[in-house]
Amino acid sequence: MLPVLASAQIALAQISLSTVVTLAQRNSSSVKLAETDVRKAVATLSETKDVYIPNFVIGSSIGPPSIGFPAGQPSIANASMQSLAFSVQQRQYIRAARVGINAATLSLNDAREQVALDASTGYIELDTVQREIEATQQQQTFAERLVTIERQRQEAGVDSMGELLHARLTAAQLKLKLLHLQSRATTLASQLAALTGLPAASIQTDPASIPEIPQVKPDETAVLTPGVEAAQVAAQSHQFQAHGDQMATKILPLIAFGAQYNRDSTLLNNYAFYYQHFKADNFSAGFSISIPIFDLNHRAKARESAAEALRATVEAEQAQRQNDVQIANLTGSIRELDAQAEIASLKQQIADEQLKTVEVQLQLGNGSGSEPGAQPQLSPKAEQEARIDEKQKSVDALDAGFDLTKARLSLLRALGHMDDWLHELQTKEPATASQ
Repeated sequence: MLPVLASAQIALAQISLSTVVTLAQRNSSSVKLAETDVRKAVATLSETKDVYIPNFVIGSSIGPPSIGFPAGQPSIANASMQSLAFSVQQRQYIRAARVGINAATLSLNDAREQVALDASTGYIELDTVQREIEATQQQQTFAERLVTIERQRQEAGVDSMGELLHARLTAAQLKLKLLHLQSRATTLASQLAALTGLPAASIQTDPASIPEIPQVKPDETAVLTPGVEAAQVAAQSHQFQAHGDQMATKILPLIAFGAQYNRDSTLLNNYAFYYQHFKADNFSAGFSISIPIFDLNHRAKARESAAEALRATVEAEQAQRQNDVQIANLTGSIRELDAQAEIASLKQQIADEQLKTVEVQLQLGNGSGSEPGAQPQLSPKAEQEARIDEKQKSVDALDAGFDLTKARLSLLRALGHMDDWLHELQTKEPATASQ
């Protein structure tokens, strides 16, 4: 009954890959910053459009009695409205703000994809390391048995002290390897905890929640990744901004609307002494037209915006080139890693077959007989060595498989197909939950 309860607690503690990715995207600082940039871009668009909506401001100019001729306006209360009525360059600013929202949204998608890649890679590596720890622990058990066998053979005069020392060295190396793997597992769990906000001790991987990586050919035509597209759209936004600043230096009219109301009083001043037809209520409204004839400030601003637009364009081109280089590097790496994974898998299968052969010979003998020159019968020492070698080949196959998985995920992102992986996670989650 107790083993059943223990296994149930372990199952309950397992966290699926889809859950880890979702929590990482929700908890990520880079995603939160990107969301803030989206809200800022939306506010910028509202700011550029709201200049056409009249504002409404109220105030008062009450003060002490004036001495001599009144220098201020004797308003008890005043209200004013102002708005932009016509501006050619403002249209460019609005277009720049709208495109800026698209750029910020694409940057947000890029941040989410990067977090998904980091979380997926860390989760799969942790699952791989945990399986390697199990294999290494079994190796350590076999190594301890080998040391015991060698000690008995050395005491019986069958093997030399060198064979015993070699067995002890193997056991010590496996102990060091186990410590390294356990340290790596702790580090990966801490990294996932930082990504998701979960306690590191609560992160237990669920191998069943890891789907197959979507098959994407290395030489498949790439689509724009959100990061590259965001850089290109941001460059377009800067170009609209620069065009608007350039138009501000042209001889084009800028029309604004304004209105003002004042409620004036003579209680605290001597306005009535100087103005015979003083009125308490005063109102004015109209349009103002300004045409820039000579404005060095706006010309400098236009040059600054043009330089920023050029820089953004170059950065977008650089991002595209870097992504192309990454695709080329990953394409070559995947071909090599695929071959290495196949070799590691074949070695593991060969080691497994050799172990089976050793087990059969230990049980039934090798059939060589006892004549002079016949092959000697195998000892329990050979069985432990074969078991250690078989587990080592399993660990090597796990390492090669993870390296291939990591490269394939990176290629998915570089080719702009990260959505395929996220879709696989979403479809895998219900199946895992039902189990």
